[in-house]
Amino acid sequence: MRLENKVAIITGGGGGIGRATALRFAKEGACVMVADRSEDFGVNTVNLIKEIGGTAEFVQVDMTKPVDVQNMVRLTVEKFGKLDILFNNAGVSSGEKKIPDVSLEEWQDVFDINTTGVFLGLKYAIPQMIDGGSIINTASIAGIKGQKLVAAYSASKSSVIALTKTAATEFGKQNIRVNAIAPGIIETNMVEDWKKTKKWPILSTANALKRIGNPEEVANLVLFLASDESSFITGETIVIDGGTLNL
Repeated sequence: MRLENKVAIITGGGGGIGRATALRFAKEGACVMVADRSEDFGVNTVNLIKEIGGTAEFVQVDMTKPVDVQNMVRLTVEKFGKLDILFNNAGVSSGEKKIPDVSLEEWQDVFDINTTGVFLGLKYAIPQMIDGGSIINTASIAGIKGQKLVAAYSASKSSVIALTKTAATEFGKQNIRVNAIAPGIIETNMVEDWKKTKKWPILSTANALKRIGNPEEVANLVLFLASDESSFITGETIVIDGGTLNL
């Protein structure tokens, strides 16, 4: 198994890409700490893992609160004895507005979760990776190309990419690899509202493969970056968007 004897934290593990990755990690032998704001969703993920014979625990966490993130890391080490992998995945989208119409509160709310949450994950997880480790941060293709009407989301995800490069440079000598993934449109709760709009037929086919991705496909990429198979990859942002940026 590719993650045998590894311990992983997955934030936003209650659904979507986080849940798919938690299940994938467990199947590959990892002990998984499922972290989420929602106790119901997080516990459900843990139960799904246990149903397939995996090992998992749940911790409720608000990634905007330093005490919560610190507690998440502490409980993981206390329960499983170490920390090898962090999937910094928790995030939110933003409503569609032009920049002058975005309130400072809306801007700050998105950055608090998408950027500060990733920073706090790095801040408290890295000191526990005494034998090295792998960190994967969830960015977005919106953080690479920018996307109109979602300035806060695009800017916050671009910041995640910069944080990824910085952390990779700072901690490479400790054998801690830090990479990011940049998904396109993936079948998660985040796109449910988009499906109700007239532009969905265009959005859902706006890539080379003419379909949206599924969380399991993203989980496969995260697994690769978490495993020793990617041992010479760090500071990179891997796009998984069905060829959207190529059009």
